Amino acid sequence: MILFGESLNVISNVIGKVFKEPDPSKRDPEVIQKEVLRQKDKGMDYIDINLGPAKKFGVELMPWVCNVVQEAVPGMPLLLDSSNIDAIEAGLKVLKPADQPHIINSIMVRPARYEKMVPLAAQYDADFIALMWGPEGLPRDENERAALAVELLYFANEAGIPNEKIWVDGIVTPVNIQQPQAISLMNFTAMIEDIAPGAKTTCGLSNISNGPPDHLRPILNQTYMVMLQKHGMKSVISDPLDDQLTAIAKGKRQDIVDLIYKVMDDSSSVDPSSLSEELLAYYKTVRVILGETLYSDSWLEL
Repeated sequence: MILFGESLNVISNVIGKVFKEPDPSKRDPEVIQKEVLRQKDKGMDYIDINLGPAKKFGVELMPWVCNVVQEAVPGMPLLLDSSNIDAIEAGLKVLKPADQPHIINSIMVRPARYEKMVPLAAQYDADFIALMWGPEGLPRDENERAALAVELLYFANEAGIPNEKIWVDGIVTPVNIQQPQAISLMNFTAMIEDIAPGAKTTCGLSNISNGPPDHLRPILNQTYMVMLQKHGMKSVISDPLDDQLTAIAKGKRQDIVDLIYKVMDDSSSVDPSSLSEELLAYYKTVRVILGETLYSDSWLEL
């Protein structure tokens, strides 16, 4: 599993303070460089630079952040993440060659967005994340996701961008309020190879646990990542501080992967009394995500 480190984000108390400083001379590049070095050490494959809306000074800020990051981790590919299209282009202009293509994160399936942003990806030879957020917002099911994917990828192909440079994000939603969407996204992920051969898949993984108590978030994120992987997911935007998630993603906990796959295939074939306390938590969490057990914040205690 390819991991996009998510911690260089404007919503972070520490990083956000640097990003929001309007005076470039007062920004501390060491804060950012310390964070990206930590992400690299933690096993992240890409660094996501998320400036958020960046309406006021994004055009100046994005290239500054890109240069600061590239100085600390030369050759590491970056994701440029902002709703400010001009800021994205300003960042693209200063990117240096990396081990993998840099990525625009992301392009929604709305003509007003993709008609401006897809040409940027083509011009700067960047990959891009195709976000399945359409004119009506979140798709209702995998079929609506598929229709949006066809629309955007066809436009990109016509602009000269092959499927291999596109990462499709079907959108993860919180399991505690939209549980059926968790299954819909898995189904959609499995459809991508037929819809767009060569395209890769990704997602904002931590959205699955957005809402449940903090102590439950890691087990939800880790479990859902493996469930998506079974359906063909190639990458996730990941929490660099979750060492267990990284270990699972990098193939160091095959016992957890094997159990999750087995429960997905047939939960009745697994005897929960035979499981360790650690594996039992994954067993219970798979069943919650699949809707076999009703969600509650106490599902691990039942």
